[in-house]
Amino acid sequence: MRLREYLIKRSIQIIITLIVVLVMLFIVFRLMPGNPAAMMMDPRMKPEQRQMMLKQFGLDKPMWEQFVLYMKNMLTGNLGISFQYRRPVIDIISERIGPTLLLFGSALIVAYILGILLGAIMAWRRGSKGEITGIVVSLFFYSMPLFWFGQIMLWIFSYKLKWFPLGGYGGYDPATHVYYTGLKYVADVLYHLALPLITLTIAGLAGNILLMRNSMLDTLAEDYIVTARAKGIPERRIMYRHAARNAMLPVLTSFAMGLGFIVSGGVLTETIFSWPGMGSAMVAATFAHDYPLIQGTFYIIAILVLVFNAIADVLYAYLDPRVRL
Repeated sequence: MRLREYLIKRSIQIIITLIVVLVMLFIVFRLMPGNPAAMMMDPRMKPEQRQMMLKQFGLDKPMWEQFVLYMKNMLTGNLGISFQYRRPVIDIISERIGPTLLLFGSALIVAYILGILLGAIMAWRRGSKGEITGIVVSLFFYSMPLFWFGQIMLWIFSYKLKWFPLGGYGGYDPATHVYYTGLKYVADVLYHLALPLITLTIAGLAGNILLMRNSMLDTLAEDYIVTARAKGIPERRIMYRHAARNAMLPVLTSFAMGLGFIVSGGVLTETIFSWPGMGSAMVAATFAHDYPLIQGTFYIIAILVLVFNAIADVLYAYLDPRVRL
């Protein structure tokens, strides 16, 4: 199968998967217990006011008609109006996506850079005390629940030591409610960012180290590494120019897939640290039965995950023709 045919096949798979995701989103959230109309309305409203509100959000229509309108809007990029905020969903997502990208994008990049370096070093020094210690520590943090780890970090460094704030995005004076500007704003945001960033980086670093180490060990067993050593090529050059570069392929695939999940943020992490990102917005929208906001958020997440997954597959197909078979 040629690369062009492979791209067409993957595009068709993405479209079918996206349609299935949209259908599941519509069904799942409407099977949830509770009524969004009852949560939106004031008990003191008159019947005609209630009917007007139901009509405004399209909740007065039969379910099949709601589904047709929902599919039409989602496929044309119209994410609707939030029940909870009475604003376009795309505006709410635009406000929330920045903090999430800042926190989880930074954590993802730092965790993968350090994971690649430490994993390669551990594999190169296989059997040493440093490698054994690294494996034990990595397995410990890899198996640790993130929500528990986040609470422990918050309790130690914010509540006990008071090195970091208890939560929030920062950028303003809580006493006067005046927003900072310039370097003072940047410094305050970074101050609030530090603890959740450290927590996420440590949690993600463990898995990246183990993945890179295992991939590196498989690469070091290849014949071309033995040949390079037989030619007298320096060990450092073999490690970085030959072994590490080829061992990074599975890690880069994992990185590409992780990019798709950045937008969703960490629901538990953002809740623990009171970070005003997409994760906390999803929690609030779920409790409020805000269908448009939940559906719009998951829709964007699904698109990004499918796109970045497809990019990783195409890169693999380009680098390794056996994938196209």
